[in-house]
Amino acid sequence: MESYFASGHAADVILAALALEAAWLIARGWRAGVVLPMLAPAALIALGLRGALTGAPWPWIALPLALSFPLHLADLRLRARV
Repeated sequence: MESYFASGHAADVILAALALEAAWLIARGWRAGVVLPMLAPAALIALGLRGALTGAPWPWIALPLALSFPLHLADLRLRARV
């Protein structure tokens, strides 16, 4: 289990699940313009997690984490209009 996390595969599974969720929602009639902003913050957090698990330099961990917050706020703003 240690090598599973140390290799970053745990984050890869999260990213794959997010991609499957996006595909499923779009197939069920959700607009991509609604689905992608909704799932993008989670994908960025998973990318930051992957960087942390694999020993990436701190900017490669901090950047996706920092970008996830404004995207989350943008998603909230889109949902407030709907």
